[in-house]
Amino acid sequence: MYRRPLQFAARSFVSAAASRAACGKALDHEACLGALAACQLARVSPPCSAPCRTLHISTQLRNVKETRQHSEEEVSAFTKLIEAMGFTGPLKYNRWKLKIAALRMYTCCVERVNYDEFFEKCELPDTLNSWFLVAQLHVWMCLVRMRQEGREGKYLCRYIVHSMWEDVEQRSKIMGIDAVNRKEAMKAMTETFYAAIFGYDEGILSDDCVLAAALWRNLFTQECEDPRQLELLVEYVRKQMQFIDALDGQDLLLTGEVKWRPLVEENAQSILKVVRPTYNDAGL
Repeated sequence: MYRRPLQFAARSFVSAAASRAACGKALDHEACLGALAACQLARVSPPCSAPCRTLHISTQLRNVKETRQHSEEEVSAFTKLIEAMGFTGPLKYNRWKLKIAALRMYTCCVERVNYDEFFEKCELPDTLNSWFLVAQLHVWMCLVRMRQEGREGKYLCRYIVHSMWEDVEQRSKIMGIDAVNRKEAMKAMTETFYAAIFGYDEGILSDDCVLAAALWRNLFTQECEDPRQLELLVEYVRKQMQFIDALDGQDLLLTGEVKWRPLVEENAQSILKVVRPTYNDAGL
């Protein structure tokens, strides 16, 4: 009576084990192929004058709990209720100050980045779409940093993204793009932005290979043939995230001032001394 169910369970267990073993062999085979390809590239590549950057390689993704998180603040039941309904509860800082800081932070992503250098080093065309791809990379780095600052940081992130879309729309109008094409372009940019967010988040929590793949898909739009360009961008993102993490969270919430390290540096492993911004009692 119970023989057929037991046989079916045993058969399922054996097939599942076999499939797991096959997947493991396939992953090992892919890893070996990747290592062999890297060795071949290292052999055939000409010697460079500057020492190469050591790759950050990890066998597993970092747990989000291992990263530095903002201490959980106690939120009342009423605040949780109104936030679940889509409204914003009481914050530690004035909302208008946070909106001004968000606008300043987005302005830093636009005015303090040398876009011509990115276009030259990465061989990107000087177009609105290329400008947006570089801008969204810096906006994403700001979002990663501000998400560590609790509810106020998340509120700031919302208005950073809002400022970005308003700026993109105004730039497209200035360039003379008609309403129909502008609507289609905004839709495509929205899809690109949120896809890039997921890819960059995975890359920053993983090793350099995953981050390079995310940059190749989102920034280079799968058209990069020079691995040195990917290495340069991976190094830039790593050192920039390390630099932003060293900034004080309260100063970022009140001022929104962010300084970017240059794309090309002689000593990229060093951390510059962080200069604390000055602001008055009103946080302006």
